[in-house]
Amino acid sequence: MQNVNEKGVRDSLRLFVISLALMCIFAGRQGFSQSVTITDGIINTAFQSGETAQYDLYYNWKFMWVKAGTGTISTTTSYYHGTPAYRVRILSRGSSKADKFFVLRDTLTSYMTYDLQPLFYTKTDLEQDKYRVRKVWFTYKNNKTIVKQQYIHSSGTSTWKTEESNQSVYDMASLLMRARSLDATKLKPGDHIKFHMTDGDGMITHSLVYQGKEKIKTKNGSGTFRCLKISFMEYDNDKQKDKEIGTFYVSDDANHLPIACFLYLKFGSARIYLSGYKNLKNPFTAKIK
Repeated sequence: MQNVNEKGVRDSLRLFVISLALMCIFAGRQGFSQSVTITDGIINTAFQSGETAQYDLYYNWKFMWVKAGTGTISTTTSYYHGTPAYRVRILSRGSSKADKFFVLRDTLTSYMTYDLQPLFYTKTDLEQDKYRVRKVWFTYKNNKTIVKQQYIHSSGTSTWKTEESNQSVYDMASLLMRARSLDATKLKPGDHIKFHMTDGDGMITHSLVYQGKEKIKTKNGSGTFRCLKISFMEYDNDKQKDKEIGTFYVSDDANHLPIACFLYLKFGSARIYLSGYKNLKNPFTAKIK
């Protein structure tokens, strides 16, 4: 049974990082449609420098909920090669209990312009004794996104890949922050959208489905919130169709802050809840109590 628990904790923590970066994608659908070119910027209405949000991860194993890790999203103003930029950092770590089964540490850092176009992304992860680094450079030319990617394996060898797209391409952190400033008023239950993303080892496409609005009470006592509900779909090659791997809840206000996420794993299930926050740009009207 230890292998099952180890696998579940590992998958939970890995999806934890992905979830924190994707929970806000449905803050609006324009900006991710094919009609919007990569040169289109967007006005930031949702966050400001100094914003920080903390999260708790719980893993269900043998009908018990165990706290398996914590995560943080923080935003500051910075520079990238002399260009004023936002720097967004997503950190995750396993709890002391989870470390007994599987050690996992992830750090994601993204630089983006003030109109929220990605410039540079790096991700470092420690998985047991394996340490890996991923880097992505974004440039724009002739109405195309050019994505140069480096994946440094735990052995020390590097894999390089350069891809182009006539659509917007994001890393996980810039995707989150751009989506937070988009308009959610036009969404209807059942709306689907696909988006392009890279984690440093190639561009991939995922789908999300807007499910409507719902009130969520967090497990860790941080409050009750009005939220937008979104399903995260991943293509299943074996069954040749999309499968749902998570349900995300985003604050139904101008902040579009990630509140909760329910993950569906092969070896159990996991839940993520907002545990703390500071320096929000807008009044937190989605919080009921």
